[in-house]
Amino acid sequence: HEPIDRAAIVLRRPFPKKMKFVLALALAAPAVAFVGPAPAATPTAVKAVTDMEGITMPIGLFDPLGFSNGASTEALQWYREAEIKHGRVAMAAFVGFLINYQGITFPFDLTMGGDKFASLGTGNPLLAWDNVSDKGKWSILGFIGLLEVLGEAEKPHYMRGGKSGTHDLVWYFGSKYISGKSEEARLRSRTAEINNGRLAMIGIMSFIAASTVPGSVPYFTEDLMQYSGSVWAPF
Repeated sequence: HEPIDRAAIVLRRPFPKKMKFVLALALAAPAVAFVGPAPAATPTAVKAVTDMEGITMPIGLFDPLGFSNGASTEALQWYREAEIKHGRVAMAAFVGFLINYQGITFPFDLTMGGDKFASLGTGNPLLAWDNVSDKGKWSILGFIGLLEVLGEAEKPHYMRGGKSGTHDLVWYFGSKYISGKSEEARLRSRTAEINNGRLAMIGIMSFIAASTVPGSVPYFTEDLMQYSGSVWAPF
């Protein structure tokens, strides 16, 4: 049987213009993020792709857009690092979305002035971000940027013999969690994280779509509060 290009099938469906824009950006982002010449495919490169963690049944190797075709080992490690980071952020975002939607907040102060986390609002997680002050947003983004810089500076780099997603500063507690496990158990845990991250990326994008484009996600028809702002304008 010929392989099914699910991305093409999805894009042929009559989505609203705004949803098409979201899908186009989601599919284009990986392509524009990595810039550089890709060498011709070699048996070693093909083996590197098929040996990567996260290739599990029943899907197996899922690369409908062919990003791995002819990619060097370094490029594959870059893609894997990006996937792990996006997956971890998506898992945190998915859980955070559910917690805020259920009306749960941290009980302590948000600001030095005594404002509580509840002052940001609950039930509409995207609106809660809008209610964060610009200083607060810059603090969050600055902290994430610092972690990114320190992670990229760690030796050996994940594109030069290091392991993707394992730098000590960010992954300290994760390393402690799997330190006593066998290699087989570690592989199972890493594979579970990759697959859970993939599902979380789909999940959080579904929440965003359902909150901004009515009817875009069939399951969420009237449950989620609609967000009238722009998810592409964080400030």
